Amino acid sequence: MPRPKQRTPELRDRLLLAAIDTLADDGVAGFTTRRIAQGADTSVPAVYELFGDKSGLVREIFFEGFRRLGSRLLEIPVTPDPRGDLMAAVGVLRDFVQTHPGMAEVMFARPFSDFDPGPAELTAGATVREDLTERLRRCIAAGKLAGDPTDLGHVLIALVQGLARQEIAGWLGSTPESVERRWSTAFERLLRQP
Repeated sequence: MPRPKQRTPELRDRLLLAAIDTLADDGVAGFTTRRIAQGADTSVPAVYELFGDKSGLVREIFFEGFRRLGSRLLEIPVTPDPRGDLMAAVGVLRDFVQTHPGMAEVMFARPFSDFDPGPAELTAGATVREDLTERLRRCIAAGKLAGDPTDLGHVLIALVQGLARQEIAGWLGSTPESVERRWSTAFERLLRQP
């Protein structure tokens, strides 16, 4: 009788979720294959068999992050108010970075020296950029904004990440009102009407 298959898709999913949880709980410094295997109730060799190596697991976190963020952006309804639609996307991105700071770091920074995003990874990130760029194009076409939508999209993503990280660290203000005022100030400047 053949042995049951041990390296199943379910184990792969469990390892990916354990890796995401480990990154959230322990940060980049605590992201070890041993901790991840323990979190998934399996062995370190299982990690290597299913993902190749640690950077393969980081790569999957990268893809999973963009899948989750892209899915959330697609849930935003398109309304007659392009600026409102853009700010709704900013709110989703802000919430994502705050809710998943470790995953956002993997997606938008390079915290692991052995993971260098290649063409497939860059394509995964393009979905989010394209969504924001299209929202910016709508604002420009409606006369609500001036500038190049691609340039504005890059700046917008960087601004949201930076502000969200500052907010997480407690550097953006000591009261909810001051935090919101600083977010508003940043976007009033970036997205001022022509």
